[in-house]
Amino acid sequence: MLHRKIYQLCCDGREVWIFLRDQQRWIERARILDIEGDLVTVRYEMEEEDEISSWEEMIRLESIGAVMQKLASVPKGNFEPAISDDCPEAEQIFNNRYPESNPD
Repeated sequence: MLHRKIYQLCCDGREVWIFLRDQQRWIERARILDIEGDLVTVRYEMEEEDEISSWEEMIRLESIGAVMQKLASVPKGNFEPAISDDCPEAEQIFNNRYPESNPD
């Protein structure tokens, strides 16, 4: 099952976070480049002090304890999220399914 999920993530080309259970560490924001047998090739960048390093690693499938991907993000700080009233009138959806009933 993990093999199929990793293959799907490889095809999608999305960033993933991978936990290596044998080393007890996370690889953050990696891209899965290839799967060959039980070897998974990933590429990621690490920032240390004033230097950014790009790494490519081959990981055994059995070493992978977890794989996560970011679904969404929200900006921090003084930010007003858009609400439906801010939407242009042409794009607003009105609920006409249940018209108000008049008891008259």
